[in-house]
Amino acid sequence: MVFDFKKEYKEFYMPKNKPEIVNVPKANYIAVKGMGDPNEVGGAYQRAIGVLYAVAYTLKMSYKTDHKIEGFFEYVVPPLEGFWWQDGTKGVNYTDKSSFYWISVIRLPDFITKKDFAWAVETATKKKKLDCSSAEFMTIDEGLCVQIMHLGSFDDEPATVALMDKYLAENGYANDITATRLHHEIYMSDARKVAPEKWKTVIRHPIKKI
Repeated sequence: MVFDFKKEYKEFYMPKNKPEIVNVPKANYIAVKGMGDPNEVGGAYQRAIGVLYAVAYTLKMSYKTDHKIEGFFEYVVPPLEGFWWQDGTKGVNYTDKSSFYWISVIRLPDFITKKDFAWAVETATKKKKLDCSSAEFMTIDEGLCVQIMHLGSFDDEPATVALMDKYLAENGYANDITATRLHHEIYMSDARKVAPEKWKTVIRHPIKKI
């Protein structure tokens, strides 16, 4: 049976369409950092996604190479995720996408070490003729968060975020978005194949108890 993060950790990947509190454990990721409009054709964000998947699939298929990873088991590559912020903006200004800073990530299985990661970056660069040196091995500890499943276009997210904020206010919590705790999205739909009104995106915000 191939391990699938979405099925094994449903509480983190398949929340309901109403806010809920979760405590997200520390995990390791492939990460690429950048800035700019994610919709720019051939722009920095789209190039970053190419790097992420190149490294992710090199690791996933490593068992077919001479590089043997200790404790390896077959798994489905987890969904693409993103952490987003804008300088001088509280929350997110969806009308000014060019000012976005982002960290795009794909979760790694726990058995992947930094040594395995370095091998994958080097191997992907050679085999796919794509400079993957921007990829980083990143450990993220999100901790206490509120999350919800957003259905629809990214531009419609403010209404969903408002539901989250209302829920927090009613239950004795407050947003705790800082320079290190960021607006987080997990993309459960393939935007190339699914109509925008049917996109499923997990929105997750760091919080604190009042």
